[in-house]
Amino acid sequence: MTPLPQIMVAPNGARLLKTDHPEVPLTQAEIVACAKACFLAGADGIHAHIRDDAGQHLLDVEAYRKLLRALKEVLPEMAVQITTEAVGIYDVDVQMDVALGSGATMVSAATREICRAGTQTAASFYQTCADQGIAIQHILYDKADCTLLESALSHSALTDPALQVLFVLGRHSPTSTADPADLAPFMHWLKERGIHPDWAVCAFGATDSECLSKAVALGGKCRVGFENSTIRGSGTVARDNAQKVADLKEVLASVS
Repeated sequence: MTPLPQIMVAPNGARLLKTDHPEVPLTQAEIVACAKACFLAGADGIHAHIRDDAGQHLLDVEAYRKLLRALKEVLPEMAVQITTEAVGIYDVDVQMDVALGSGATMVSAATREICRAGTQTAASFYQTCADQGIAIQHILYDKADCTLLESALSHSALTDPALQVLFVLGRHSPTSTADPADLAPFMHWLKERGIHPDWAVCAFGATDSECLSKAVALGGKCRVGFENSTIRGSGTVARDNAQKVADLKEVLASVS
C-alpha cells in the first residue's frame, strides 16, 4: 500500500473562498496548477478537495475521476489523496461511495464520520478499501476518536505499520490555534497501544509550522496548506500554498 508522503499540501479544504484569499484554488485547473507549484516547492503529495460551480464543497465520483486524471497527466510523481469530508452536508453512504468509486488509491476519512454508520459497517468499509488497495487515512481529532477507531479495526489492522492516521491539532475556527502540546494525548495513545502507524499531523492557525516540526521530530509526517492556515510563521499572510510548503521545508531542514 502506498505510504504517506512526507509533506502533503492541503491547498483549499472545504470552506475557504477567494474572498478569504485570492490564491485558494477552486477549479480543476487551479488545483492542478497549485499542485504543480507546491510539488516544485517540495510537497510530494496533495490532499485534494473539489468544489462545485459556486465554489462550495463537493463529493462527486466523476468530478474526482476527472481531477485524478488531470493530476496524473501533469504530475505523475505526486501522490494524490482525496477527501471524504462530510462538512455537515453528506451522509456516510455518499462518503463511502466516493472512496470506493473515484479510482483514488489514497483517501482520507474522519473516523467519527464513517462510524456514524456503526462500527460494524465501518469495519466492513475499511476492509473493502484494503481489499481494493485503497489506503484510508483515518482522521482523528481527539482521544475519543482513537478509541472509536480501535472498535472498528481488527487487532491486525490496528497494529499494521501500514495503518495511516492523521492527528488534527486545533480546529477550523478564527479563535483556534494549535499547540505542539496537543500532540501529547495522541503520542500517549500510540505508546499505550504499542502501535507504530504511518502517521501525520495537520495543525490549524499561525503555529502550524511549529506543530509540524514537533511531529517530524517525533517521527511523523506533515499536512500543510491553506486548508489549515494561510498565515506564515512570521505572522504575515502567505502569498500562496507553495510559499507555505517552502516555509515548512525550511523549518524541517533544521529538524533533520
